[in-house]
Amino acid sequence: MLDFPFDPDRLFPDPAMARERRALAEKWQRQGWHDDLTLPGSLELAASEDADLPIVLHSVERPGSLTLGGLHERACAMASAFAARGVRRGDVVAVQLPNWSETAVTYMALATLGAVFVPIVHIYGPRETDWILRASGAKMLVCPDRWGNLDFLDRLSRMPAATDLEVVIVGDEVPEGAVGWDAVAAQARPDFVPPAIEATDPLLVVYTSGTTAEPKGVVHSHQTFMAELRNMPQMPMADRALVTLHPWPAGHIGGLCSLLGPIVTRSRVVIIDRWDPEDAAEQIAAHAVNAIGGTPFHVTALLDLCEAGDPRLATIREVVSGGAGVPASLVERAERSGWAMRRSYGSSEHPTATSGSRSGPLAPRAQTDGGLCEGTELRLVGSEGDDVPVGVEGEIWLRGPEQFLGYTDPDRNQDAFAAGGWFRSGDVGVRDADGNVTITDRLKDIIIRGGENLSSLEIEDLLQRHPALSEAAAVGMPDPRYGERVCAFVILAPGAEAPGLPDLVGHFTALGAAKQKTPERLVVMDEFPRTAAGKVKKNELRKQLVDG
Repeated sequence: MLDFPFDPDRLFPDPAMARERRALAEKWQRQGWHDDLTLPGSLELAASEDADLPIVLHSVERPGSLTLGGLHERACAMASAFAARGVRRGDVVAVQLPNWSETAVTYMALATLGAVFVPIVHIYGPRETDWILRASGAKMLVCPDRWGNLDFLDRLSRMPAATDLEVVIVGDEVPEGAVGWDAVAAQARPDFVPPAIEATDPLLVVYTSGTTAEPKGVVHSHQTFMAELRNMPQMPMADRALVTLHPWPAGHIGGLCSLLGPIVTRSRVVIIDRWDPEDAAEQIAAHAVNAIGGTPFHVTALLDLCEAGDPRLATIREVVSGGAGVPASLVERAERSGWAMRRSYGSSEHPTATSGSRSGPLAPRAQTDGGLCEGTELRLVGSEGDDVPVGVEGEIWLRGPEQFLGYTDPDRNQDAFAAGGWFRSGDVGVRDADGNVTITDRLKDIIIRGGENLSSLEIEDLLQRHPALSEAAAVGMPDPRYGERVCAFVILAPGAEAPGLPDLVGHFTALGAAKQKTPERLVVMDEFPRTAAGKVKKNELRKQLVDG
């Protein structure tokens, strides 16, 4: 259970930093970016004003759809059912579900109770999920029995942490010791009165990989998440003419915003639970979708169909892409097909910091990640801690109303924030004379593959468990579809032969790691380029990949 009241003193042991973060929250309240409306309060309002607005949730295995009114009704009922199972304000509940109607209902039911939900990307393996369950202190896990070729029941048997909490299964097969979704739903009480909650209460914790092998818990309140939903470039407020297709997984910050965004924006969305370009094209045609959100991987696949003359994509007019490096060539390619594409930049910590213009000229949309979103402040800081001028690279420091409260581990906040309450993003960028920002590099040791942050240190640890490898360095390899893929530079153990990629797949699978962390290229070296202190110069390894 998270502590209440939940204020900066909980996350920032440094009193000065706590005061600065509190002062920022008060400023955002005065400016109107934050208010007293909670997420469930916003849903109640939406249900009274736009009850019939649809949310299409496409799934071959578990099709479903919702309206804002239906979501409110089901969330209230499920909140009473979860309360009957002992879930209380401040309790932490992990949710590892695809984009199904039950997912939206679960998120909103927990928010109604004042519980804190922990979305987990459904493709995370037992290794990652078990760690998150322990780190978050979850008292309940909601997951499917199966989804596609993923057997979640088998995963449960490989997660020791799952034995210490209640498991709710969405599906037909409920193992001993767990409880089925329908059985929980049957405990709903029509006379239930939800507890009083505050907009400053924590709403969710997203775990993201970064500079350490262990994920970091990113805490968002109702206020910070609501500020993001009001500011999303891909779902402008009250634009009823816009119908947007979203492929983001529900456990990703982008998926959360896509799934719950209509509560605030009142926009129409079509959300898919599995990425298949043919299936996506069918949904685009069926619902007259005219906008797409996603990573370069998703956009490229649909452009391939469009350029082949597929009539199902004739309604597309807009594209917004982020979550990975977006090449200028992709934006230019989309333009030739009549798609006004723009780039955006953000993270789990600060979901949308910049975005290109919906109707601006091509050059800034293609070559930059856009201007600052309203309410967001940015500094570009050099190695000496000074602000750099226009056209010079610097580390991106951010402040804004949608920024997270802090990491669950207070020690990590000491390094993540600078004087004045600035969040040190770990990304490197440059700003032009028009205020557009371009991300050029990362200080953080992560690989962004298809929008997912992967910890290089964790991948290196897994690699070094292989008997043929004595040392490893994992870096992001530029890729036109995924943004980056995992490339492993390795030094072999004495007398060992280099393993093949299929061998590494088996190795990572046996360790319970998610599939996307497995290297897709292996480079054997005699020695690594190093600093005087012995640290591997990963910038030189990345340069080798680009040059080669």
